[in-house]
Amino acid sequence: MAALAALLAVPTAGTARAAEPEQLTIDLATDTGAFHGGASGSLYGVYGDGVPSRNVLEGMHVRTVSTKAQDGPQHPGADALEMLPPFVDSGGKDVYIYMTDIYRGFPYQWPGADGPARLADFKEKIKKQVQQVLTMDDYKDHVVYVPFNEPEGNMFGTGEWSYDKVSWLNDPKEYFAAWKEVYHLIKGLDPDARIAGPNTSILYDQVKGFLQYAKANDVVPDVMTWHELSSPAAVRTNVAKYRQMEKDVGVGPLPINVNEYGHNYHLSVPGQVVQWVSAIEESKIDADLAYWNIDGNLNDSAVEANKGNGQWWLFNAYGQMSGHTVQVTAPHPNQQYTLQGVATLDKDKRQSRAIFGGKSGDADVVFKNIDRKLFGRTVHATVQEIPWTGQVGDSAQPLRLADRELVVGTDGAVTLPMAGMNEMSAYQVILSPGGKGGTQAEPSAGWRKTYEAENASYTGGGYSKNGPEGTPSNVGGFATSGAYNVGGLRTGSDGVLAFDVEVPQDGTYDLSVFANSYNLYDLVKEQGPTNVFLRVDGEDPQELRLPLGYKWVVWGHTDTTVKLTAGKHRITLAAKDPDLGVTKGDAIIDKVDLALRDKNVTAPAVYEAEYATLSGTRPSYTRPGASGPGAVPLAKGDTATFWVHSPTDGESTVSVDHLGGGRANLSLNGEKLDVPKVGGDKKGTDRVRMFLSGGINKITVTGASGQLTLDRLRVAPSSGTLPTKVYQAEEGTLTGAAKVTDAYTFASGGKAVTAVGDGKANALTVDVDAKRAGRHAVTIRYSNAEQAPATHYNPDPIARHTDLSVNGGPARRVLFPTTFHFNNFWELTVPVTLKKGTNRLTFTAEELPDFNGDTYNQYDQRSPYAPVIDRIRVTPLAEK
Repeated sequence: MAALAALLAVPTAGTARAAEPEQLTIDLATDTGAFHGGASGSLYGVYGDGVPSRNVLEGMHVRTVSTKAQDGPQHPGADALEMLPPFVDSGGKDVYIYMTDIYRGFPYQWPGADGPARLADFKEKIKKQVQQVLTMDDYKDHVVYVPFNEPEGNMFGTGEWSYDKVSWLNDPKEYFAAWKEVYHLIKGLDPDARIAGPNTSILYDQVKGFLQYAKANDVVPDVMTWHELSSPAAVRTNVAKYRQMEKDVGVGPLPINVNEYGHNYHLSVPGQVVQWVSAIEESKIDADLAYWNIDGNLNDSAVEANKGNGQWWLFNAYGQMSGHTVQVTAPHPNQQYTLQGVATLDKDKRQSRAIFGGKSGDADVVFKNIDRKLFGRTVHATVQEIPWTGQVGDSAQPLRLADRELVVGTDGAVTLPMAGMNEMSAYQVILSPGGKGGTQAEPSAGWRKTYEAENASYTGGGYSKNGPEGTPSNVGGFATSGAYNVGGLRTGSDGVLAFDVEVPQDGTYDLSVFANSYNLYDLVKEQGPTNVFLRVDGEDPQELRLPLGYKWVVWGHTDTTVKLTAGKHRITLAAKDPDLGVTKGDAIIDKVDLALRDKNVTAPAVYEAEYATLSGTRPSYTRPGASGPGAVPLAKGDTATFWVHSPTDGESTVSVDHLGGGRANLSLNGEKLDVPKVGGDKKGTDRVRMFLSGGINKITVTGASGQLTLDRLRVAPSSGTLPTKVYQAEEGTLTGAAKVTDAYTFASGGKAVTAVGDGKANALTVDVDAKRAGRHAVTIRYSNAEQAPATHYNPDPIARHTDLSVNGGPARRVLFPTTFHFNNFWELTVPVTLKKGTNRLTFTAEELPDFNGDTYNQYDQRSPYAPVIDRIRVTPLAEK
């Protein structure tokens, strides 16, 4: 079936239609409270500064993070006081410190001969943690202490490592006493401290007794926390249940953080997660995505260091909502795995936004009670799709499905008929005033179709049909398109997986193969990425390297293009090719997606200013000549911020379309660019060549003089203006133990540099040239597969680092996330300042000590090494 969701026809005025499909109704007249944004939280989602990047953090609008105690041995990275500054600097609100994670194991292995001895040891560690937080200056105001985590199953449960093998749910005496002692200990050290609890695995009825004790002893938590590893419906039900407890006891209302939510089956899937988001936002609470896999990737939202998948773009859309939420009535209210959504109305912006999903097929989205004083008699509707791209699959910006002007019906409503929706996708509608002659943009998506691997034909040996994978009845499994996948393409196989496709016209088509290889599986460990061979009708062979993952059924995608004539074709993926070789490894295939690269797909990506994140200004919908529904006036100091996607690290042309009136400065990823101001007296376009990092880029336009009316940005890859020089790492100068290796076949030229680190003496130095002084992008091609011994279901990959010094100056520590195998290379870009002529880049590394500087991690969770370094590219950051 076609994966494209589009408007069935020109949307109709009013709500009446001949055949009524399901309806999602958005009542713009029913205010449900100020927009909160609390669903964008993360448990163990931030490893450290750069993993993920600050762009990814800020652009996802992450509000809260729950993470381990500083120097805790639970997992590598995610140390509270190391990730606190970059998180807060990226717009984050609060860091919840799991103080118990100062211990190893789960249940927590706190030492002591008996309960009192164990508690005494814990109190000493709590004291040290608070003292460390107090050194963090203003950052400490963003800390919330969580003294106990799931105490009913851990420290005050019935297991080997419990206080006295008596659950506090049955006899709360010891737990309540411990809570009181720890509460007073923390407040005694820091009277302004905020404390959260009881942090139970579910909202037990016994929490009411906890509140009664806390009130009677003046130890009520500042934030109420529990976990919802259940369903979105349970969020609404349990928040209401808890609020009744508060009323009965006479405390609160307290802020709530449900600091674990969602399952593997939901995470990474926009159409699933939007259902949780709607329940959390409706409840006006904070909530953190659950940590089932690796830390530092925002719970399967971030890809590599600086990329986002479909889930990231869902939260980007959610975080850009503003104003007040309005009532959304779903066709099956509060029922998971059905169409659900959340919507806002910002009267100052004169804009309504809705995000929704969870249903395949057709439905109507109805906006009713549209205020003509805000919107006029005509509204402009932009409809976007946010597709699922897998846990480790990069996603471009949302697809524009439609951009239309609609006449508001006499009943004050408009209806958007959606056809062919995909239950794994989320959708966004942005409603603005229309009728001013703005240009209606063409869709950015054309013909698309998905072909499931389980429906393809297979010849040769080794075939397996795997599944069903994650389902509503198996939420611990990973989501998979069509629920099944196919194995068989592996070392020694003669298998061929054949997809019979039919396309509407001659042209070039984008082909995405959704696949996975488990990085620690024996056949995969030898080479890393599994290679397979693509042919079209037996011709034009290509070798593809398929994505690695941290477990089986963790999906990414490998992308290429094929040329097809109109009609039927057979696309094959094979384990051997007579011209190209044989497969090494073992892969499973989920599906292939085909998409026509028509003129709308290849056109520059459009980012309308009226949809940007604005500061100091608001959209204007009365400016003639605007490309969309409106434009944005930028007086001096006003800003418009855009979250721009780039498929690779490299040059792009950013066209700044404006209507005149003033001038503005440009910033890229927080840095003001050294280019002339954009704008002028008259309508025009300024084209700026700038280096965009692969994935997410933050471009900010700041008013400098007059009042520039900003229309939009258009962004397209380009080449030739920003000269790039490439330096192979093996051609640099090596000192100490650092050495050249030919062990990694996918390194460029077959060689790379390893063993940099474990002390500054073991270094790599590369001399690079700059034609002019200024800011440059240093792009490092690297690999890293170091992994620590784990005590949980979580894989524990380690982010290696390098201390990068330019011309002998102070070193900057750069973190490199796992690439899942040392023969799997990614790129990471670091901006640096170079002088004209020759510059010396020095790469060193050494193990970071614990916070106080007097001890080191004893579980090999902090690497002393830099990643394997393959090559370095140096490019000027921008030029106009």
